[in-house]
Amino acid sequence: MFRAVRWAAGSGRGGRGLRWLRARVRRRSAVLFILLWLASWLFLSGLLFVHTTMFSDFCTDDKSRRILQRLCEEYQQGVLTGDLCEDLCVGSHVEYKRCLYYENGKKVMAASWRGMPIVLKSKLENFSSYEALALLEYQDTAGDVGAEEELSPLDVVFYATLQIKNLLGLEAGSNLTLPRLWGQKLKKRSQSYSRAELASLWALLQQEEYAFLRVMQDLTDHVAKVLGSCGHFYAVEYLAAGHTWDQNIFSLEEFSQSPKSGEGRTMTEIDMVPRVALSFLDMVDHFENDFSHHLHLCDIKPENFAIRKDLTVAAIDVDMAFFEPKMQDILEQNCTNDNDCNFFDCISKCDKKRNKCGSKRKNSNLQVICEKIFRSWFSPTLLGDKAGRPLQVELQQAVQDCAETEGGEYAERARNIRLHLQGLLTQLVQEDSANHQSRKQAHAKRRIHTALNF
Repeated sequence: MFRAVRWAAGSGRGGRGLRWLRARVRRRSAVLFILLWLASWLFLSGLLFVHTTMFSDFCTDDKSRRILQRLCEEYQQGVLTGDLCEDLCVGSHVEYKRCLYYENGKKVMAASWRGMPIVLKSKLENFSSYEALALLEYQDTAGDVGAEEELSPLDVVFYATLQIKNLLGLEAGSNLTLPRLWGQKLKKRSQSYSRAELASLWALLQQEEYAFLRVMQDLTDHVAKVLGSCGHFYAVEYLAAGHTWDQNIFSLEEFSQSPKSGEGRTMTEIDMVPRVALSFLDMVDHFENDFSHHLHLCDIKPENFAIRKDLTVAAIDVDMAFFEPKMQDILEQNCTNDNDCNFFDCISKCDKKRNKCGSKRKNSNLQVICEKIFRSWFSPTLLGDKAGRPLQVELQQAVQDCAETEGGEYAERARNIRLHLQGLLTQLVQEDSANHQSRKQAHAKRRIHTALNF
């Protein structure tokens, strides 16, 4: 009987142990389930966030075609207009090719306009995303009295000038005003502007790159040319852009028949490099000395430049190009060390007494071009057998000095380095032309000898 009681007591303790174990397992399973659900929720939320922030702006042909279709619908409704609209939306003279890239709302597409390759650009996708011209809104709210007030061509030039100066950070007294395209053509116009014309012009003038390119059209060949517009989209010439992965920066083989050679001859890529480098130097000199304000390039990389068939270098992405007044405003910021004063490729020094960055740029356009482009071009690896020639060795040293010499404080020395580089590159071009002429004469003599040998 004692054994039975002890067995029953043991059985009771075992039963309670089993129940406690089962409860603990259930609680642990519940906790694991909750944790698994929470992890899944976080994963899906993160995936959705990545999708909306990254892939929602993914460049696709279907989306690009829909954007252009919506643009044409608004043109046919009379909402917007432009010299490109008729060919794009009615005459089918503009043929969409492919989507190039979407970035931070900016839409860039390749197309063909009457057989000429072009690039279509807009800072924002939709026309309605741009701020409306206040004067148009005033006419809407003013009733019949406001409707009678029309903007003359001179008014349009005036308001457009103010907008461009404000956008580019130019003071009112600057002599870098509107190009002849607006300053003369618009003044000659007798009739007033339609609502669609004013709305389209205002949408374009809210885009820094468009305003910059328009201002520079009649002032330099070193920027991409604006060819036309439709609403908030504008067309620029299609040029062969540079590539970081290409050691030559530009795919020069398609330009081997260059009009600049003057002889109708075929040049090798190595022969063309000094000519393109000279165009870079010309661009630097132009941007620093030929405008009312120094022009700073703060994002210097191969992808932001292109070359024309005559080997002229053109800046094709100028979102990070600033005239001196705006550059000073950008650089002046709080700091604790010099690293806080780096704005992409434009840098200044930190005044630790004031904890403020200097308003003057410490480096220069030329220094960054020498560092990021010329070093690759004139490296021994790329030059091969030519690397050991005295002229090439001197050029490599000059490029090294250029990459290490800051602008600003050492402006005179930087100028001398640029002139030295220009002289060496000119010698290379002349040497190449002389060698080609010698080879041509030797080839002609061989042809004469062969012709007499029946």
